[in-house]
Amino acid sequence: MKVTESTSLYDNLDKMSVSEILTSINNEDAKIHIAVKSQISKIEELVTRLVDRIQSGGRLFYLGAGTSGRLGILDASEIPPTFGMPHGVVIGLIAGGDTAIRRAVESAEDKIHGGWEDLQQYNINEKDTVVGIAASGGTPYVIGALQDANKNGLLTACITCNPDSEIAKVATIAIEPIVGPEFLTGSTRMKAGTAQKLVLNMITTTLMIKLGRVKGNKMVDMQLTNKKLVERGSKMIVDELGIDFEEAQRLLLFHGSVRAVLNSIKNQLPNN
Repeated sequence: MKVTESTSLYDNLDKMSVSEILTSINNEDAKIHIAVKSQISKIEELVTRLVDRIQSGGRLFYLGAGTSGRLGILDASEIPPTFGMPHGVVIGLIAGGDTAIRRAVESAEDKIHGGWEDLQQYNINEKDTVVGIAASGGTPYVIGALQDANKNGLLTACITCNPDSEIAKVATIAIEPIVGPEFLTGSTRMKAGTAQKLVLNMITTTLMIKLGRVKGNKMVDMQLTNKKLVERGSKMIVDELGIDFEEAQRLLLFHGSVRAVLNSIKNQLPNN
């Protein structure tokens, strides 16, 4: 039996108090960071290769079904607003299409060539990278896509929470944070899903930093899509230039990004 499907270490959940349930879930969650830490070398290998490939015009595709697919879409959707990257550099796909983001689409994950067919809509090529996300490690939609991607010369990787899984045997780089049985037997939206989310955060945040989308520890290319982000950007400029907040906000709204403001000021300095 797969670890993600194995029986919970806790029994009689329905007889537990609220405090006991919460404490037990938290105790299980404490195991997640250890599992993710064990995979840093694999994550490093993927990110290092991704930097070169994206600088050469490649893209990063996430594929998954159910919770795994939704996590990939979530991570991909945050890249443009957070880092100012164009839409279409990091792309998340889910078995069953956009409908499946909110509502399960029956049997979509069982279509062995479904993932590769979805990728064809993006004119996928050998510069691109496909990362399959599957807690169980046995999702046909994802496995088939990685197999076809391998045949066509793409870099492939996977994120799974079962050891010795079918998907790990297919992927060039297998990232396997094994978090053990879920508190609620088989509910991989819990520990497995959290582990996957942590890995996705690590991949894209490190990738964007190495692609030059961060200055110091600041998101200087973030999109100014609401008042909170305008205030955050203005404060970055205040901290960097030592000017008052109102002037920082005026410059930010005029130039459109923190980076553009800093570059404008730098260009006005002598010897630039």
